[in-house]
Amino acid sequence: MPNRLANETSPYLLQHADNPVDWWPWSPEAFAEARERGVPVHLSVGYASCHWCHVLASESFEDELTATYMNEHFVNIKVDREERPDVDAVYMEAVQAATGQGGWPMTVFMTADAEPFYFGTYFPPEPRQGMPSFMQVLEGVRTAWVGRPEEVAEVAQRIVRDLAGRELDYGKSGTPGPEELARALLGLTREYDAVYGGFGGAPKFPPSMVLEFLLRHHARTGSEGALQMAADTCEAMARGGIYDQLGGGFARYSVDREWKIPHFEKMLYDNALLCRVYAHLWRATGSDLARRVALETADFMVRELRTDQGGFASALDADSEDPLTGEHVEGAYYAWTPAQLREVLGEADGELAAGYFGVTEEGTFEHGTSVLQLPQDGPAVEAGRLAGIKERLLAARGRRPAPGRDDKIVAAWNGLAIAALAECGAYFERPDLVERATEAADLLVRVHMDGRGRLSRTSKDGRAGANDGVLEDYGDVAEGFLALASVTGEGVWLEFAGFLADLVLDRFAAEDGSLYDTAHDAEKLIRRPQDPTDTAAPSGWTAAAGALLSYAAHTGSQAHRTAAERALGVVHALGPRVPRFIGHGLSVAEALLDGPREVAVVGHPEDPALALLHRTALLGTAPGAVVAAGLPRAADGDDGEFPLLAERTLVHDLPTAYVCRHFVCARPTTDPVELAEQLGAIRP
Repeated sequence: MPNRLANETSPYLLQHADNPVDWWPWSPEAFAEARERGVPVHLSVGYASCHWCHVLASESFEDELTATYMNEHFVNIKVDREERPDVDAVYMEAVQAATGQGGWPMTVFMTADAEPFYFGTYFPPEPRQGMPSFMQVLEGVRTAWVGRPEEVAEVAQRIVRDLAGRELDYGKSGTPGPEELARALLGLTREYDAVYGGFGGAPKFPPSMVLEFLLRHHARTGSEGALQMAADTCEAMARGGIYDQLGGGFARYSVDREWKIPHFEKMLYDNALLCRVYAHLWRATGSDLARRVALETADFMVRELRTDQGGFASALDADSEDPLTGEHVEGAYYAWTPAQLREVLGEADGELAAGYFGVTEEGTFEHGTSVLQLPQDGPAVEAGRLAGIKERLLAARGRRPAPGRDDKIVAAWNGLAIAALAECGAYFERPDLVERATEAADLLVRVHMDGRGRLSRTSKDGRAGANDGVLEDYGDVAEGFLALASVTGEGVWLEFAGFLADLVLDRFAAEDGSLYDTAHDAEKLIRRPQDPTDTAAPSGWTAAAGALLSYAAHTGSQAHRTAAERALGVVHALGPRVPRFIGHGLSVAEALLDGPREVAVVGHPEDPALALLHRTALLGTAPGAVVAAGLPRAADGDDGEFPLLAERTLVHDLPTAYVCRHFVCARPTTDPVELAEQLGAIRP
């Protein structure tokens, strides 16, 4: 019989609706139940495409004996971390402080007052590699709760006190300058993997936000070292198994240093961020590889993640059904043997494909299978023949059982996708991608945004979820709207971005200029989450700072610029120390140092010369430059228009571009080449 999760909208929670565990969603009623029964709360946090979350569920949550013990001695709460990032952040901070590590699934035991006292991640069904079994953990917590209640209460209260003392105060640090960004670059150079690209060892995550910083730093300073690190890392990832060589798109991370073997789940945020990075790398260098990967990743998002409502689903699972065994295993959808290649392609093309994609008889993955790569020493293949091989392999793969898809729409991640698709569409003259970006933005306005401009965190099937948006939703959606405004020349998107920027100032900002992840009127947790460091996506703090800065450049609002500068105090403090974990903040700081530049392109919409100037402006590499394009207007024009277009006139009745920064404007120009020179080396 279904438990209390049966009526939830989260695909992750619905995956557990038929467990014998009597799960509760996160709610006051669950804690009231624990208080009434006098039992501890067991909190389990995960997400739909999490491999080890599925393993824990199949081993323990679907086991009748384990579930019976859980139901008798605990109130069990299941949380989707993507739906409630605030709950996840607060307890993950506690887990990391107590154990030195974290991850998902996250397991927390707490009092009826939501005060945690014991933590962990995955626990196996039997003791293994020094880990207790999940049942041993349950029994140990139960024994402590009954036999040592005073000790449990003291531990819980001490943890809450420690968390409360971790509030950040970076509002007085000052804005980051050239020295801090140079020191950040030096720190990245020390951690750079000069052999395989990227930073650090295994597991290795795509450093999308750091790559964006490196590209912007190169654009501002001319640093060839920064550009080389970005270009080499992008090539290594694109050649590795972390990139889907048939269908495009990136897996969440590589389990090895060499980018060969991925953890196969595909996340929307990774692909949106990397799509934009590769597009910006092409913009800076003209790299054919960067162009191909940007477009293939954009097409992957549209083909495999777009929902019927026009938004983009959160993720594809790592696991899928193995056609031979019927079991759900990691990577079954993506891995190949030489025999499978020959079966689809025939002997000659099968042998060629095996060499080209690095598929060996012994296998590079598991059970003699290989993940497709592009080895540097692979055979040369004629473009037409290669296209035919990939088309046939992709069709054959499409007949395999596909990984599951988490269909919920997360506002923040759709904001990232909107920005990536809009820019790719503009750069590569793919109006269909701009249309898909616009449709996703329409969905966010219609479904996620209420009459006051407030955002819902998620939606599914066109219905908004019950949880309020957090800071990253406001920052990333505003960023998406601002990119769409620059690409389309439609001022309404600037207006919507302004609603969100104002709410950041009103609901998320502290008096010292720092930012909180939740609004001041959000549900009160044991601590108000506040984390400026990047995880796999930009932190809400720095995402909001970037949106505030861009909005200020568009409108001239000193209040929004001042808020952005104060928020960037965290980059001044952390950038030189931990640059790998604040890459987005470093990118925003590059834009601040460069201006950012304000570009107004005026002309008649039907004039092709306006389109050329507009595209040239978008292709400029000046960090964080904002672009407004459209008809010239009077100073008292409609509110929905771009303020940057006010009082701009045509030169010799020709479409004209104006570039300004730091209250100084370059000479108005009608020449795309001259505009390109004003904005950096570009390739229109």
